[in-house]
This record gives sequence, C-alpha cells and structure tokens, in this order.
Amino acid sequence: MKKTNLAPGRLPQLEPIAIVDVGSNSVRLVAYEGLTRAPNPIFNDKVLCGLGRGVATTGRLNEDGVERAIKALQRFKVLCANMRVREIRVVATAAARDAANGPDFLRAAEKAIGVKVELLSGERESKLAALGVVSGFHKPDGVVGDLGGGSLELADVKGSRIGKTTSLPLGGLSLMDVSDRSPKKAQKIVRAALAQVKGLDKLKGRTFYAVGGTWRSLAKLHMVQRNYPLNVMHGYVIPARDAADFAHLVERVNVDALVAIESVSSGRRPLLAYGAAVLEEIIRIAQPKEIVVSALGLREGLLFDRLSAADRARDPLLEAARDLNVLRSRAPRHGEDLCAWTDAFMRSTHIEETNEERRLRHAACLLSDIGWRAHPDYRGEQALNIIANAAFVSIDHSGRAFLALAATYRHMSADHNVAPHLRTLASARLLDRAHILGAATRVAYAITAAMPDVLPRAPLLCKKNKLIFSMPTAFAPLANERLSGRLKALARLIGREPEIRIG
Repeated sequence: MKKTNLAPGRLPQLEPIAIVDVGSNSVRLVAYEGLTRAPNPIFNDKVLCGLGRGVATTGRLNEDGVERAIKALQRFKVLCANMRVREIRVVATAAARDAANGPDFLRAAEKAIGVKVELLSGERESKLAALGVVSGFHKPDGVVGDLGGGSLELADVKGSRIGKTTSLPLGGLSLMDVSDRSPKKAQKIVRAALAQVKGLDKLKGRTFYAVGGTWRSLAKLHMVQRNYPLNVMHGYVIPARDAADFAHLVERVNVDALVAIESVSSGRRPLLAYGAAVLEEIIRIAQPKEIVVSALGLREGLLFDRLSAADRARDPLLEAARDLNVLRSRAPRHGEDLCAWTDAFMRSTHIEETNEERRLRHAACLLSDIGWRAHPDYRGEQALNIIANAAFVSIDHSGRAFLALAATYRHMSADHNVAPHLRTLASARLLDRAHILGAATRVAYAITAAMPDVLPRAPLLCKKNKLIFSMPTAFAPLANERLSGRLKALARLIGREPEIRIG
C-alpha cells in the first residue's frame, strides 16, 4: 500500500493557508484546509494578550500584552511549520495602529513569526470584516459591526456590494480605559460617538451582523440561557428588542452572577458589559430588525478577497456539501445523480419550491450518504449530528435543521420521533419537505446501493393521481416488498397512489 502523510479526511488538491490576526485583545491563529469558497479550519488557537489595554489612556501597548503576543507568535510559527503551512498571512489592527510603540512591536512580531506583518487601516479592517460576512451569508442585507478590543468597524452590505465604512475607537478595552471601568459612563461615550456617524439610519428594519469575540460571547450567553437546541453561533438570530433588553441586563448586573456565565471564558467576561453598551446604543439609534451573529469576519474576508470572481460567485453551502460528499460518501457521483433525480420528481409533483428550497434540497442530496460508516441502527443519528454541527455557512438555522432532518429521514421513516428540539427550528413547510425528501431518497437507495449511474435509468414521476417508479427490465428483481413499502410511504406524504412499472 502506498503511504502518504495526508489523511484521507483531507481534500488532496488543497494547500493549507494560515491567517494570524494580531488584535487589541487577542492574537489568533486559524489554519484553513485551503483557499476555497468554503474554507474549512483545520486548526484554531488564540491567546488573550490584552495588547490594547491602556492604549486609549497611555498611548502605548501594554507591556505584559506585548510579551504574551510575542510568545504566541513564536509558538504559532512552530505550529504552522508542523502543519506544513507554506503561506502565513499576518495582520495587525487597532492597538498596533494607534500606539506610539506600535512600530517597535511590529518589528518584534515579524521577527517572532518570520513573516511580514500587514498593519491594517481602519477602512481596510472594516472592508475585510464586511467581506467575511459577504462570504458567510446568502445575500446579506444590513450593516456589519466588527467589535474588537480597540475599535468598532461598521460597513454597509447588500449582496456582494460593500457601501460606506466607518472605524470608531469603541472597542471593549478602549471603552474600559476611557470610562474608568464604568459601563454607565461608557454608554454615554458610545452614544456621543455613534451620533456623529452618518448612514446608521439606513440600518432601520434591516439586519445588524455582529462580528467579534465579545459579541459572540454575549450571544453564547443568550443562547445558553434560552436552552437553544443548536450549539452553532454562526447565523444565530436575536430579535432587536430582545437583544436590547438582554444587553441592558448585562450592563447593569455583575456578569459573574448571570445564569450560564460559565459558557463564557473568564478572559472575555470583563468586556461583556462594554460590548453590551455598544450593541444597545446601535439598536436604539439604528433600529435594526434583528441581530445576526457572524462567526466569519476579517480572517475569512482576507481569504475571500483573494478569490477570483468566478470562485466568489460559487455557493459556499453547496461547495461545502460537495466537499463532505467527496470525503464521506460511498460514491460522490451518486449525490449528484440524486440532485437531478429529485429535480424531475419535484417538478412532477407540482409542489411549489422556491430557489432557496431547491438549493437546500440539493445540499441535502449531496449529504445524504455521509453517515454510512456508522452501524445501520445509528446512521441517522450520526448524520444528524454531523450536519447539525458542521461548519456550514450561507445557511440559517432553519435551513440547517432541514438538512439534518432530511439526512436522518433518509435512514429511518418519518414516523420516528426524530430530534424534537431541532425540529422547533424548522418551519412547518421545511419539515414537510424534509419528510418528502427523506422518503424519496429511501426509495432511491433501495435500488442504487449508493452507486452512481443507476437513478438516470429509473425516473420517479407523478402523473395525475399516481406516483410511478419506472425501472428497466434488468431491475425487475429489485421490485420487492421493501421497495414497495418505501414507495407507499412516499406516496402517502404527497397524496398519490404508488405504482412500479417494469420495462
């Protein structure tokens, strides 16, 4: 057997790439499998250095923070070498930009990691955060807010277009310094600064995309307190009114007394009240309809900025589903066959299907066989857990629930009480579609054994009041009770009479 250093669970055509983000509060390394439309992290590490602590009042980087950051960069250099990462991109943001000793630190940082450090302007930082959101959401429409330790970057986005950008010195560490650790005083500072920002009124009734560790920690706290059924931050939605009330609560109480505060790291807790103050004021002034958490930001924006126009235009959800199909299914082309086969089936049913629902159905088809290595009794459960918690982007939580449920119903009938908590995230319409798609794929797998080039010879179509499964004569032995039972189950869901035709 030929030996290789590359695990079979990695896509062989990709070269890993690493991004190091030297921020005001944390220094983070993320290594990605490759430069693709759906980049998948293979390693993620950070150190809360607090570089920007005191910069707003002293004008200099925190000495302990500098020491911690240099040690982190030295460690990241070794980790990248161990991962065979040839390309490392290092960027620095507000703290290094604003501090008098910033240039000295950058020289030491470059020596520590052995790579040129790019110092980002506020405008460039805003644009990259916005590009990260563009890369991670399907047709975004609103304002991106990236809250770091030293600054707040704002950018208007609509689809792939990025409008006005703004950078403000309203990061958590900066506010803590200039307010003398008073969240109440910080709120007044934030209110005065945001009052000078033109264009925030354009956020009214649209979405505010929250980027940055402090806001993710706030959302995590909100999620755990709600006993939310999905542990995925990206795409988590909080109605604006609820977000404002929750932010106000975090501002006025001792955060260590909050329910589920253990879900937030101790290093992040001191900044929660200041992040809450910024969020509450943005909601009060701009009146967005909802707050949506983005796990993607500056780092993913750097990757997206490198892609060609053709690659940018690709659908990241379908790209990720195809990658997982290649890595985990028995025969990847079978997933593609299933997409085309269910296209014809859905058209024949005359069931209304939006472009978004068709997109989700295709993703579900590509993911339908990823649980096959598990014991047959647990394939549905494994598929559900993988898909529900996968690093997918460009999908909301309702769509994610649909994908997980459709893959589960592919392994078991719709009569099973599958994931009752997860089902609460999907609309009644999507739940119905998950049942139908799961039942249809059960019919397909009964004759294909997950192999390609079979389904094109066996169309499944509705004609008037009948659901007709046509198979060539060579497939006649496949028309057994098992296939008939699965066809009947699907026919019941769509109100048709089942029929198998041979020849």
